Amino acid sequence: MDKERIKQLANYVHHAEKEKREIVKITAELYPELSIEEAYLVQEELVQQKLEEGKKIVGPKMGITSEAKMKQMNVDNPIYGYVFDDMIVEDGGTISVSDYIHPKVEPEIGFILKEDLEGPGVTALDVLRATEYVFPALEIIDSRYENFNFTLPDVIADNTSAAGAIFGTVLKRPETLELDVVGVTLSINGEMKALGAGAAVLGHPANSVARLANMLSEKEEKVKAGQPILTGGVTSAVHLTPGDYVHVKYGGLGDVSFLVTE
Repeated sequence: MDKERIKQLANYVHHAEKEKREIVKITAELYPELSIEEAYLVQEELVQQKLEEGKKIVGPKMGITSEAKMKQMNVDNPIYGYVFDDMIVEDGGTISVSDYIHPKVEPEIGFILKEDLEGPGVTALDVLRATEYVFPALEIIDSRYENFNFTLPDVIADNTSAAGAIFGTVLKRPETLELDVVGVTLSINGEMKALGAGAAVLGHPANSVARLANMLSEKEEKVKAGQPILTGGVTSAVHLTPGDYVHVKYGGLGDVSFLVTE
C-alpha cells in the first residue's frame, strides 16, 4: 500500500471521528483487501495526525482480548491502539453523548509499569515483576463504523474504536491481588448490566500487557514505564444513553463511575 492510500484511509476515519458521524467500513468498498499489517500502517498515520494537532498519547489500549472473540475472528493475537489526552474523563465526571457517535462502556484493569518492557519473549511473570500499580478503569469505545460493523483490519485502522477513558483512583501493588479472579460488576442506574472477572482478559490481564510488549517489539518499540495501559474488556461493552449513571465495582480495587448527559 502506497503512502497516499494510507493517508487517504487515515483521513477517512479521522474526519468521521472529528465530525462525529458514521461511515461505511473501509473493507466494504474503499479498500476491500485491507490486511492487518496495512491497517496498522493506517493507524500509525492516524496517530501521527493526532499528534500533529497537538494531542498527546496517554497510553496504549488493548482490544479483542477474549480468547473466544479471538477464535471467532480467527486471529492469534489481540489488537492495540492508543488513548489520547483529549479522551480522558475524570472519575465521577460527566460525558455527553453528543460528543460521540454511539458510545459503549467496558470495564478494564489498568497497569502502570515501573520499568520499560521490550519483547520478544515477554511473559506475564515479567509483566508482574515490572508493574508498579494496577488500577480500575473504564474505556468508552465508539467505533466510527455504522452499527459497529467492521472486520479486524477496519477496527485496527480506526484506532481500535478508542474514544474515552476513566481511570479510577485506587492504586494497588499487583502482588496484593489475584488479578485473574478480581470480580467486576457494571451497573447502570442501579441495575446490573454486566459482570466478569480478570480471567476474561486472556486468562490474566498481565498476559495482555505481555502480548502488547511482544507485538510492539516487531516495530522495535516497547511498552513504556509510567504510562497507563488498558488491558481489555473484563465484561461485554454496554451501550450508553443520556441519563445513565454508570457505576462499576472491582473486587479489591475500588470503583469507578460517571454520568451520561445529552
